[in-house]
Amino acid sequence: MTENPNTSYAVLLEFFKALADANRLKMIGFLAEKPRSVGELADLLGLSVSTTSHHLSYLTHVELVSARADGHYYIYSLHTEKLAELAQSLRTDLVVAPQAAPEEGDAFERKVLKSFTNAEGRITAFPAQEKKWAVLLHYALKAFEPGRRYTEKEVNEILQRFNQDTASIRRGFIEYHLMERDAAGTAYWLKSD
Repeated sequence: MTENPNTSYAVLLEFFKALADANRLKMIGFLAEKPRSVGELADLLGLSVSTTSHHLSYLTHVELVSARADGHYYIYSLHTEKLAELAQSLRTDLVVAPQAAPEEGDAFERKVLKSFTNAEGRITAFPAQEKKWAVLLHYALKAFEPGRRYTEKEVNEILQRFNQDTASIRRGFIEYHLMERDAAGTAYWLKSD
């Protein structure tokens, strides 16, 4: 798990899988108190050393735990910075795509959003009609902050909330002059009016 967790569903999915096991969750609690050896954790949890090692290797894989050699033993420590980083990612970047409020926009926009988004606010299909496509583009555009520059990766991660086909939406932003990008295609920002 070497990728940056900012706005990454894959990283958060691995994180939650790691915490979905009661024994791993207890291990995190014990490691939050102080660094411990495999044997200590096995005794505290009432598990075999091999089972405890298996759980620790998973927690190490998701970078929640690290090990350092201490003589013939490994001492495991909790990565509190990683937990804080993941918590920040949840707070700021992975908020579920905003749902269109029924009172927002005109009747046509509400109808398009109802037809082409699901209950979670994700775009389910791309309409062929340009006017409807423009409504969906403006809907997704609300997830971006004016005045902020985004990398292509950041744009894609935000657009993942709306649909897996991030390239089509990103191209739509450019074609409809809703967003601009630099000549290298590495930075994107909302077009100012």
